[in-house]
Order: sequence, then structure tokens, then C-alpha cells
Amino acid sequence: MTAPLAQSSIHSADSPSPAVRAHQGTIAAGRFSFWYGAKQALHDIDLVMPARTVTALIGPSGCGKSTFLRSINRMNDTVPGVKHRGVITLDGENIYDRGTDATALRQRVGMVFQRWNPFPKSIYDNVAYGPRINGRLPRADLDALVESSLRRAALWDEVKDRLRQSALGLSGGQQQRLCIARALANEPEVLLLDEPASALDPIATQKIEELLYELKRELTVVIVTHNLQQAARVSDYTAFFFMGELVEADTTERMFTSPREERTDAYITGRFG
Repeated sequence: MTAPLAQSSIHSADSPSPAVRAHQGTIAAGRFSFWYGAKQALHDIDLVMPARTVTALIGPSGCGKSTFLRSINRMNDTVPGVKHRGVITLDGENIYDRGTDATALRQRVGMVFQRWNPFPKSIYDNVAYGPRINGRLPRADLDALVESSLRRAALWDEVKDRLRQSALGLSGGQQQRLCIARALANEPEVLLLDEPASALDPIATQKIEELLYELKRELTVVIVTHNLQQAARVSDYTAFFFMGELVEADTTERMFTSPREERTDAYITGRFG
């Protein structure tokens, strides 16, 4: 397994054509910087997250990893006074181009937050919400999509007999997987997860981790986690952020066994953070 490529290489002569690259879910940041007002949160980030892999973003609190994650689907656009410099591309297209439809982007790049946030609706209506507002589907097709999304989120067998009941009656772990199913119903190329298991018990956490292993066969996954053991278990690649900078990124195996940077080694071995 090779390390993530430098951003400049995505336009090299050896890169796939746009037709081949389309819908692969490859994300690439090139000299990407980000500000909240006068405060700079990210400094010239260069990182590629290959398609059909899990990339873990690690680092101490306030290091910029969640800001970077939310930049991949432009969730930070909703914060007043923000600005950016540089590019983030999805399948070779800059998501910050003026003509980019942010709503359409978020259909392609789904997101699951640290605290599960199901709508106060039925289990069925939670999963069907996105497809309903994004376009009309025949009832039979919508039923099939809801079932497929719940199966992909490893939740169908647990809820199939109570689809019309409130989603708020589910356990925390089930609600988090429901939020994943809700994101999957939009059939994204990329799934972003911000500390998705931090508030869950070990059994629910294991189910989320097993789910990520299955999902990477279909789409690209990027996860922010403070749990280094979790990053080591679930990810193919790891990127270490510190004070808004990307210190180092490589295969997870090499990052956890022989990091090149002293700061990475100090963080992974628990000497700070």
C-alpha cells in the first residue's frame, strides 16, 4: 500500500483521465488554508485521501483536524466570517469553484457528527428524508432505498419491525448507525465522520468500526478520532495534525511503527496530547 500522494501529482501525465477518475471519491487538498475571522486554523495543507480507503485524522484538541474535515463538504461555509485559500478537489474538481452547488456537494460527501442527531421522526422517515427532498422516487423505490441504507449501516435486522416508530427510541449506538444510514441514503462517494464513537460504549464502538471496514469497499471514508487505537484498527492511512499544520501523513502501519517526525512519535507514544 502506497502513501498518500502529494497534491500536485493528481494532475500529472500518469493520472487517470477525468472519465476514469469520475465517481471514485478521491479527495485532494492543495496548499489549503482556512481562517475563522482573523484566526488562522489551517496552514497550507497538502493531503490526498485515496478512493475506497479509510483515512484517520489525528492530533490534539484544537489542532485543526475537525476544521479540515468540515472543509471537505464546505460545512464551514455556514460560519460567519470564514475564508480559505488553496483548493480541495473531489475527483479532480475544485469544490470551492464559484459554480459549485454546496447542496449537491453535500449529497456526494455525507457527514456524521460526534453526537448522534436523528430527526424527531420515525426511523423510516429519517432515512428517507434526503431522497425525498432531493427528488421524487416511487414508493417502492424509496422503500428499497431505506432498506438498503439500513442494511449497509448494519441496522436493518434490529429495526425492520419498527420502522414507523420514533428514531429517538433507539439506543445511542443505534441512533449513530441510523445517522450513517441517513447519510448513505443519498448515495455519497465520501463519508466524513467526526468522532463518531466517542460517546458510545465499547460494544457500540465495535459495531461502528466493523461498519467502516465494510463501507470502504463502496466509498471513501475520512474519520476524525482522538482514539489512537481506533485509528490504528480502522484506517488505511493516517494524517497527524498539530497547531493547524499537517505534520505527517502516510500508511497507518508506518505512521504507528516508524513515524518520520519527532512530533508524530511523541503524540503517538503519549508524550504529549
